[in-house]
Amino acid sequence: MTKAGRPDTPNAASRFNEEQATYAVRGSGTPDLDAGVAAIRNVWQTLPTRPGVYRMQDARGDVLYVGKARALKNRVSNYMQVERLPNRLRRMVAQTRSMTIITTGSEAEALLLEAQLIKRYRPAYNVLLRDDKSFPFILLRADHDFPRIQKHRGARRHKGNYYGPFASAGSVNQTINALQKLFLLRNCSDSFFNNRDRPCLLYQIKRCSAPCVDRISKADYDGLVRDAAAFLSGKSTAVQAKLAAQMEAAAEALDFETAATLRDRLKALTFIQGSQAINAQGVGDADIFALAAKNGAMCIQAFFIRGGQNWGHRSFFPVHTADVPEDQVLASFLMQFYEDVPPPKSILTDRLPSEDTLLTDALSEQAGHRVAIAVPQRGDRAKLIKQAVRNAVEALDRRQAESATQGKLLREVADLFELPEAPARIEIYDNSHIQGSNALGAMVVAGPDGFVKGQYRKWNIKDKDAVPGDDFAMMREVMRRRFGRALEEEGRDSGAWPDLLLIDGGKGQVSAVKDVLDDMGIDDVPFIGISKGPDRNAGRETFHFPDGREFTLAVNAPVMFYLQRLRDEVHRFAIGAHRNKRSKAITVSPLDEVPGIGPARKKALLMHFGTARAVRDAALEDLMRTPGVSEAVAQTVYDFYHGGG
Repeated sequence: MTKAGRPDTPNAASRFNEEQATYAVRGSGTPDLDAGVAAIRNVWQTLPTRPGVYRMQDARGDVLYVGKARALKNRVSNYMQVERLPNRLRRMVAQTRSMTIITTGSEAEALLLEAQLIKRYRPAYNVLLRDDKSFPFILLRADHDFPRIQKHRGARRHKGNYYGPFASAGSVNQTINALQKLFLLRNCSDSFFNNRDRPCLLYQIKRCSAPCVDRISKADYDGLVRDAAAFLSGKSTAVQAKLAAQMEAAAEALDFETAATLRDRLKALTFIQGSQAINAQGVGDADIFALAAKNGAMCIQAFFIRGGQNWGHRSFFPVHTADVPEDQVLASFLMQFYEDVPPPKSILTDRLPSEDTLLTDALSEQAGHRVAIAVPQRGDRAKLIKQAVRNAVEALDRRQAESATQGKLLREVADLFELPEAPARIEIYDNSHIQGSNALGAMVVAGPDGFVKGQYRKWNIKDKDAVPGDDFAMMREVMRRRFGRALEEEGRDSGAWPDLLLIDGGKGQVSAVKDVLDDMGIDDVPFIGISKGPDRNAGRETFHFPDGREFTLAVNAPVMFYLQRLRDEVHRFAIGAHRNKRSKAITVSPLDEVPGIGPARKKALLMHFGTARAVRDAALEDLMRTPGVSEAVAQTVYDFYHGGG
């Protein structure tokens, strides 16, 4: 069967030829190599020899693999020659029941689309960049007479200059703090700035020049902004020379207070220069990557150099790398990494990634400037690569040592709770409410690599018949919703099926979970309750089996500390979610119910009348006199409260 449509990726319509076809064969849904090959052959017979991207899907339609090709027909034919495939790809072929094809204008476009789809679908057989959270940048705003400096993540909606990426929020915060001491730029919001009538504390501690109350002229502040932009662009030597000259001039003029201020600013500059950790002078803008492999695991170490300054480093541990050559892992990593981060002009690596020419073409097309990938052999750049390699090896060693400890703990958990093997997925549940208000249930997930924060879930309690504050009823609702959806959409074969449930609570919560799972016919999910000890002392917890058995552990047992850490994490997540929900409830206004009233008009009405009650009681003529509210909107508000129309 075939069907045609537009590419189902958010920005594909503007970048790729919109030719897509989905092909499928009906099958039993069980892994079967012959059925998989038949599905692929059915697609192959109609494929063009054009560049494009293909997706392999299982019987449920879940994406197993995303690949790109210079010639789709030639590339897909390789999957029919199963005797030449490694075991990993044979398993993938056996699960394949359909394919989706998207043709592109060039192989570089196919490579860009492939990275986008891998990030979106996270297929089980692609190399995946696990740590794909957005990187922080420093933003020097340009939409105000007195620009502010701030940390930024996400889409670039604000007008200004963005500097980054930085390796972590901590490195950004540290740099911004030093930059405030050095350049005295404000970091307050525009509303805070506009409502000041005297300097804030940052001015008193010499971290801001107080432009909000005219303690500095616009011309002088613009000079500070230019200096900050020059420094962030790598011209720190020029800035240092300028400050030194100003300090010397102030001292000669016997203006010792100004000279002391400039001296403190020079100290801040020296601190930033001294905290670089590596010597990157002369490198300009470059990202440095080195790969280490050991015992089937890989680590990619990244250094971010901008303007000759080291803006931090981070270790990445890509997954699904078994049987994949290291140069292919590096290539896949780079494409996924630069899906959200703008590539610099220079990328330095310890080895050439596979298809490096195609990779540079794709990254250049994405960046809008020429990107070069090089393997330095001598000089300062080669020293940086050696340092990155050393960091990659050390990070991988630490990771494997931690994994060994984690594996030992999981084996102890299996022995403790009578599991057939060490659990790969543990789900921990808790409820949070205040006397039944703003109630919600929370789930966190842990596994061999620690907490899997992308799998955390929360549920607003919706059962109107439940008694407020009834923890047992809340737990029953959470279990029904979690496993009802799992059975309907995911099934037991998905990676989201748990090996163990840990329930924060005692016999009552365990009984509630048992009732729900029994009703659903789920008998293959072990679950254990954890209740607090006497006087709620940590370390004296009691563990409850569904059959009524109970036991405690030694206070200093390593597995006890591990289980406490799991419980504490679900507490933290549940309480944080509850606080957010409570905060939103506090800000709810009766005006939210009025159709056509957005945040700006709601604010205008409240600023004019003071309270929502006053808005409700206002005459139509008074509503019409509200600044920013049209006659039509005023009529809408009046009719809503007075039954007009």
